[in-house]
Amino acid sequence: MLKYNIRGENIEVTEPIRNYVEKKIDKLERYFTEVPDANVHVNLKVYSDKNAKVEVTIPLPNLVLRAEETSGDLYASIDLIADKLERQIRKHKTKVNRKMRDKGAQQDFFAFGEISESAPDENESDLEIVRTKQFDLKPMDSEEAVLQMNLLGHSFYVYTDAESDGTNIVYRRKDGKYGLIETN
Repeated sequence: MLKYNIRGENIEVTEPIRNYVEKKIDKLERYFTEVPDANVHVNLKVYSDKNAKVEVTIPLPNLVLRAEETSGDLYASIDLIADKLERQIRKHKTKVNRKMRDKGAQQDFFAFGEISESAPDENESDLEIVRTKQFDLKPMDSEEAVLQMNLLGHSFYVYTDAESDGTNIVYRRKDGKYGLIETN
């Protein structure tokens, strides 16, 4: 059973908006053999330029479905989100079902009836690793790592933190700012 947590930033979540979100996301239930117990986190945001951003996250037992979309029409963004989530399910269905069977699950997580069987084979080549690199991690601080990342023209950089001796990652966010991932 899907439970919804819908919140809005700079917008009041009215009953018609809530019903529209639930109607669109509930259509995804047809792809599961059993309707999972999941909390659907929906964040609706309206910017000063009248663009609407919709973010949906659905944590499931074997994967996390997540999509976001920004457009001038809130309802169009919700439609696009539902399409994105459906494509994610189609792409990952075979892989997740195979892993579940390998772990001894009695049945498949995703239903097969609604989805063509030929599509996942085509997408599996997308997951093929085509290049492997090895390099030594140089101890440095996060500022130096960002500089190195920019010098290389990459969107992320892996390094050893000089203080904690842990492996960290700096990355460029969509908004142009930087993020830091620290490992334990």
